[in-house]
Amino acid sequence: MHESTALRWTRRVVLTLLTIFTVLPLYVMVVSSVKPLKDVQGAFTWLPSHVTIQPFIDMWRTVPLGRYFVNSLVVSLSATVCSVLIAIITGYAVSRYRFPGRGTFMTVVLSTQMFPGILFLLPLFLIFVNIDRYTGIVLYGSRLGLTITYLTFALPFSIWLIAGYFDTIPRELDEAARVDGAGPIRTLVRVLLPVAAPGIVAVAIYAFMTAWGEVLFASVLTDESTRTLAVGLRGYANQSNVYWNQVMAASLVISLPVVIGFLGLQRFLVHGLTAGAVKS
Repeated sequence: MHESTALRWTRRVVLTLLTIFTVLPLYVMVVSSVKPLKDVQGAFTWLPSHVTIQPFIDMWRTVPLGRYFVNSLVVSLSATVCSVLIAIITGYAVSRYRFPGRGTFMTVVLSTQMFPGILFLLPLFLIFVNIDRYTGIVLYGSRLGLTITYLTFALPFSIWLIAGYFDTIPRELDEAARVDGAGPIRTLVRVLLPVAAPGIVAVAIYAFMTAWGEVLFASVLTDESTRTLAVGLRGYANQSNVYWNQVMAASLVISLPVVIGFLGLQRFLVHGLTAGAVKS
């Protein structure tokens, strides 16, 4: 079908505006991160008069950014691995077996996404404190507690996406595997998982990004030793000054893992989300 001139120019204008809206904040961050602090605190200039990499060096000393980086990496990877494993097992069961309450289970799982996260903040805090009081298992202020918290948000969507992706895989593959003598676990591992790789990668990216940039729960359920990057950025502001150039430099550095991972796996992400959406 031939594209009209008006539609073509409308598309160009919209894409141009979206590009500017996306690139402009990133450019401001990059420019501010290579300026001395006095230049950042003054009137903004589009081109830096003095270029320096000192903010990228000082940002590691102003706050314990390395420790925050390790905390974020451990929590995000733990939440991602657990989300993927649980979602695979649950999604396989929901997709391949029919049992009483199956539809209700999926409805409840997906409906949890409707509630804002702040509703769960106080209940989780009280649960963690009481578990520590009665069992001695420390969840409040620990990486384990934060990992469990992030699982409560990543799992519902992950289960729905994996189950939808498994539904798109022909059941003839399962039957062929059973003819060869494979049981359910072997069928899942040897046959379905290689085919469902795009959906699994999509779930992994979603779970990691959800945990990596989360602020609300990390600011309440962590202490100084378990603080994550998203919360640790507040350390660049004190009562007398705000190190804006170091904030921008640190923001660029902590964004790299997500950007690199997303760019490297985006084809799997698009494929996985498209196939998972077929179920809906």
